[in-house]
Amino acid sequence: MPKTYALDRQRFVYIGGAAGQRPKIPVDLARLEAIARERVSAEAWAYIAGGAGRERTVASNVDAFARWAIVPRMLRNVEERDISTTLLGRPIPAPFFLAPIGVLEMAHPEADLAVARAAGAMGVPFIFSNQASVPMETCAAAMGETPRFFQLYWSRSDELVAHFLHRAKASGCTGIVVTLDTTLLGWRTRDLDLAFLPFLRGMGIAQYTSDPVFQKIMDEPDPAPAARPRLTLEAIRTLIAANRRFPGSFWQNLRTGAGLKAVRTFVRIYSRPNITWQDLPFLRQHTDLPILLKGILHPDDARKALDYGVDGIYISNHGGRQVDGAISTIEALPAIASVVQGKVPILIDSGFRGGADVFKALALGATAVGIGRPYCYALAIAGQAGVEELLNNWMADFELTMALAGCKNVEEVRQTQLLERNP
Repeated sequence: MPKTYALDRQRFVYIGGAAGQRPKIPVDLARLEAIARERVSAEAWAYIAGGAGRERTVASNVDAFARWAIVPRMLRNVEERDISTTLLGRPIPAPFFLAPIGVLEMAHPEADLAVARAAGAMGVPFIFSNQASVPMETCAAAMGETPRFFQLYWSRSDELVAHFLHRAKASGCTGIVVTLDTTLLGWRTRDLDLAFLPFLRGMGIAQYTSDPVFQKIMDEPDPAPAARPRLTLEAIRTLIAANRRFPGSFWQNLRTGAGLKAVRTFVRIYSRPNITWQDLPFLRQHTDLPILLKGILHPDDARKALDYGVDGIYISNHGGRQVDGAISTIEALPAIASVVQGKVPILIDSGFRGGADVFKALALGATAVGIGRPYCYALAIAGQAGVEELLNNWMADFELTMALAGCKNVEEVRQTQLLERNP
């Protein structure tokens, strides 16, 4: 990035303000969240912002950053600044990426495609969600040479898993991010209070409905047919929504019941709670892409992952959506970094809200940081342009934090010692 990137960003905003032009999205994260909440439905907000149980982990993810303090150093030459780094051997403009978020159509009609375009324009990596609203091939085509990854949920069909891996490679993905913490849906109180699960309306299953293996599974007999819901106006709306989202003609889908069949097939096969470490070699048999394990929180799991030869550790608690009361990710980072010792990259997400949080994570041993809900909020407010503006803001915020702390590049940030306050 240019040495005056952050200053240029500030200058652009202030000069625009002098001409009566405000930013497309708020810079302040609290306002960003508040405005995004106004732009989406109650069901969408519950799904995007909600967490498991009493949402203590959602809060802890954000609050735990206060445990570590940056101690700025003075009289260091930071005139020349560089926030770029590498991830799995690929250069990236800043030490962060766009984490996988499912059902983005609930935030904006262009969903994953708008995010992919923003990521491509900014050169920031994007992890395609397994629960996307747009197929990975369409998003990949919008990203040019920008690195992208595919998040894999290990379904009950190994044939489907293998084909997802094949599609990811064909889409130019840099690696496979295997999500380990969502073999079952957490107890998500906001969604349950609204009795709303988007997948039952055909939302967020585009990776499946665009896949020929999944379509083949749809034609197989259901070993345990679900009870048919009572015929109500809402049930009819749900049926119509599912058929509109299934590829092809709506009337053909309605006639054949394809949309409803796709939803039932998804519900039947998406989750496989019995996967173990012994299943990991299956992935190696079906892809030569780097494999990263997402959901690691315990140092012993990180150690075991290294024993199994994985290519990266991804610290995550799914944004607090799975286990209420789980450790925050920034708390988990130091012990895992001590185990990994730089052997593989460490990615981390959950609770990051700005450049200072990114700085702390790098100083504690992370390689790159995943932006989650904030980019979803920006998407809800201003689509692709909102996501691009958010990335511009994060780059400027991180660069200024880095320079004002006395570091001129990412490597110096990694060598910074934080002050740990009393837990």
